Amino acid sequence: MSRADEIFIQNCKDILENGTWDRDLAVRPHWEDGTPAHTVKKFGIVNRYDLQEEFPILTLRRTAFRSCIDEILWIWQKKSNNVRDLHSHIWDSWADETGSIGKAYGYQLGVKHQYKEGEFDQVDRVLYDLKHNPASRRILTNIYNFADLHEMHLYPCAYSMTFNVTGNTLNGILNQRSQDMLTANNWNVVQYSVLLMMFAQVSGLKVGELVHVIADAHIYDRHVPIVEEIIKRAPYSAPKFKMDGGICSFYDFTVDSFSLENYEYHPLETKIPVAI
Repeated sequence: MSRADEIFIQNCKDILENGTWDRDLAVRPHWEDGTPAHTVKKFGIVNRYDLQEEFPILTLRRTAFRSCIDEILWIWQKKSNNVRDLHSHIWDSWADETGSIGKAYGYQLGVKHQYKEGEFDQVDRVLYDLKHNPASRRILTNIYNFADLHEMHLYPCAYSMTFNVTGNTLNGILNQRSQDMLTANNWNVVQYSVLLMMFAQVSGLKVGELVHVIADAHIYDRHVPIVEEIIKRAPYSAPKFKMDGGICSFYDFTVDSFSLENYEYHPLETKIPVAI
């Protein structure tokens, strides 16, 4: 059994068996037909993934590996807030007629700030510190900018990464205010695992642990039967992750720099509705 599958099953069972429903509350999300999208949730879930042990991708159902990487490069490398720079359509519901999602995600990472060492955006500051100040306890990013929230079409869900070098190993903490467990949980785990591996390689470090902290981990009402079906399945072993070891600059990675060997997964015929 892959460790990612084991964690996902444990989380979902806990939410379904011990979670709290919000059916008695007015909620912002809704389904495409206008019906309120209610959830059952658990507060404060913390998961740890040892990236030296195995790559944490689900086998209970397919996670779209290339699309995950395309989106994380869109946010962190291109620092874009326009869906026309993205090859999937996952952000279309939040984009305006120009393709913009407002001052959100990649936009925030690309804003430059002045430091004593010079001017950096958030990504380049992380890259600088990993090479020049690895003992620092201040290597982090934050895209939940209160001054710009009114100009964001969707508030950031995964809003902060903390990077920590221990010896010659790079670890990271992903902080997430909200998590749709079925559609986005493993998507984000895959993305930020790959991001941590990229940063480690270009900084001359080994990759260690990704710690995922979720404030509100929830399952939507229309997702419950799908989740119940998925977590009854017998998982496969985790696939082997491969990354181009010759890349020395973060900005040289492409989607084609990564691959999975022997990725087995269960098919999912049911279309997953997405709350907006």
